[in-house]
This record gives sequence, structure tokens and C-alpha cells, in this order.
Amino acid sequence: MHYILASGSPRRKELLAGLGLEFEIRLMEGIDESYPEGLGGEDIARHIAAQKAEAYRATLGEDELIITADTIVFLDGQVLGKPKDEKDACRMLRALSGRTHQVITGVTLLSQQKTVSFASVSHVTFATLTEEEITHYVTHYHPTDKAGAYGIQEWIGFIGVERIEGSYFNVMGLPVQRLYTELKKF
Repeated sequence: MHYILASGSPRRKELLAGLGLEFEIRLMEGIDESYPEGLGGEDIARHIAAQKAEAYRATLGEDELIITADTIVFLDGQVLGKPKDEKDACRMLRALSGRTHQVITGVTLLSQQKTVSFASVSHVTFATLTEEEITHYVTHYHPTDKAGAYGIQEWIGFIGVERIEGSYFNVMGLPVQRLYTELKKF
């Protein structure tokens, strides 16, 4: 199979490359990332990843397999998406401070013959962050392109993450071990 990663995320590109697979990046603008009301966290992430994959179906060649993913941060039954601005990023980090939340990545593998979707869940516990730490991170790292307003591989992860239950790479945006297992079965 010829693998295609449908993501502009440099982190996902790096993680998939870590599996030693040859792949290309294919991007499409304007894909709907909405989801129906009432879905739980895993269902939301799977739903969005599947919607992304379906947008590529008509473009797939006979021997191509597309990989799509969507990562959400889930706290108290609410999705913390990408912040609108730095003020919103600070608000999100205050909400995560001193608490445990879920990071859920939905992944879809799609070929002309088959579709497989799954979700991976990691539980992340943050230390209590000071206002100065939150401001420093947001000012210097500009996390407005990240779900939940943070990248675990950045400064905030070094000083703020007390514990992870589940895949670290899932928190970065792609559960590579589970993906590898699913690709072997595909």
C-alpha cells in the first residue's frame, strides 16, 4: 500500500516517520470538523477523523491508504479545542491546572476496500500552574494551534505534567503504537 497522511501537523508527520514508513502528505482545505450533539469524547474524535477520511475517498487510487487523525482535549465532559486567542489559551490552561483531563485521538485508515476507525485515550494530570507560568508559556510558545492550548513536548509539558496514563505520543497527536498495530492488521 502507498500511505498518505492527511495532516498538516508537523508533529504527526514526525511521529509517522518514526515508524519507518514511506508516506506522502496530502492536504485538502475546508473539511467539516463538526460533530453531532451528545457524543462522548472517544466518539467525537473518531467521528471527526472519519469525516476527514471520507473527504479524501474520491481521490484515492487503488493501492492507496489514507491516514487521518483528530485530537481533542476533554475536561468535565467538554471539548477544549484550539483557543481563539492568547486570552482563551490562558483560560484553558487555568482550567487544566491541578487537574486530570483526557487527550483523545481518533484515527481513521481508509482505502478503496476497507475502513478502520479507532480512538486512543490518555489521561494527563497537570500540576497546579501559577499565573506567571501560564503567561510565560502562552507568550513564548503561542499555543493557539493546539487542542487544549498546550503541546506536551513543549516547556509546559516539562514543568506542568505530573503524570500520564496512556500513550505519550497520543498526547502529541498520533498514537503510533496502536496505529502500527492497526496497519499490520489492515
